[in-house]
Amino acid sequence: MRYTSSKVRRGAVVRYVASKLQWANAKYEGFLKRRFPRVYQMHRTVVEGFKLLLQDANDIKRIKVKMGTQGIEFQDLPYREMEKFRQFHKDVMKAIPIFLICIPPFANYLAFVLMYYFPRQLLLPQFWTPRQQVEFRRVYHSLRAQHYQPVLKELQCLSQKVQNRPLQDRLKDLCTKVQSGENPRVPEILAVKSLFSEAPLGIKKMSVAHMRCISPLLFLTPRLPGFMIGRRLNSHALELLQLDRALSKLGPQQLSDSELKQACYLRGISSEDLDINHCREWLTQWLQISSSIKESEVSLLLHCIALLSANHPKAPHRQ
Repeated sequence: MRYTSSKVRRGAVVRYVASKLQWANAKYEGFLKRRFPRVYQMHRTVVEGFKLLLQDANDIKRIKVKMGTQGIEFQDLPYREMEKFRQFHKDVMKAIPIFLICIPPFANYLAFVLMYYFPRQLLLPQFWTPRQQVEFRRVYHSLRAQHYQPVLKELQCLSQKVQNRPLQDRLKDLCTKVQSGENPRVPEILAVKSLFSEAPLGIKKMSVAHMRCISPLLFLTPRLPGFMIGRRLNSHALELLQLDRALSKLGPQQLSDSELKQACYLRGISSEDLDINHCREWLTQWLQISSSIKESEVSLLLHCIALLSANHPKAPHRQ
């Protein structure tokens, strides 16, 4: 009985302290909102960002427990869990540099300054404002889109090394069509898929120069040793293929508007200003190609980022 009474009192104290902290936080936020609206906006962005990050961490923990207890591999996860796992791993890798900066004493102040002036490079997406999310996606896509034509030009040059003359002609025609401003049809791309399982276009058989050319399409740095670039390209290509297979099982029509835009953005188009039906149509084309290739032909997916996106029209800005 004494133990129960003590436990009740401790619970009451915890609730009292929590209520006081909530009251103090509300007063503090009210003060910031009235006197320093820009600081208040940053404060709310950070608070909401930490909430999202904690929620993502809990989701990843739940997924890992599920994988461990049920013996499920990454490629067997449902699409949404697979995408959550992929994105969280990417966020963790991005957070490592800023974490290292914060290790020395008082260096966290420098980290705050750097994060304020370089939010796109250093802050995780959870800490971006809605406006920044749209703006930064456009910036990243514009950097990626600069490499579409160089990849197509390189692909056309490599077609000269193809021994099979009919397939060589089809690949040349495909490159010429895209470079002239037309969008290729799915059968035209699938007609040359066998070329992407052997030299010079296979994922493990392409030259280091070509791997460096393709890397920016996946937002990967080309400034690494050749063996590391090849390993990363192969890993990301297989991950993308596994995502596509999981998405095909789910069906693109099951995605919310934000999920659909994210899926299109990952695969090569800037979807911020596109109509949802347009996004769904484009993603369906992509999945038709993806579902028709084998793992040995996964290099085709990487090239499809340029082939399917180089001439993709933008929808007009909505007023």
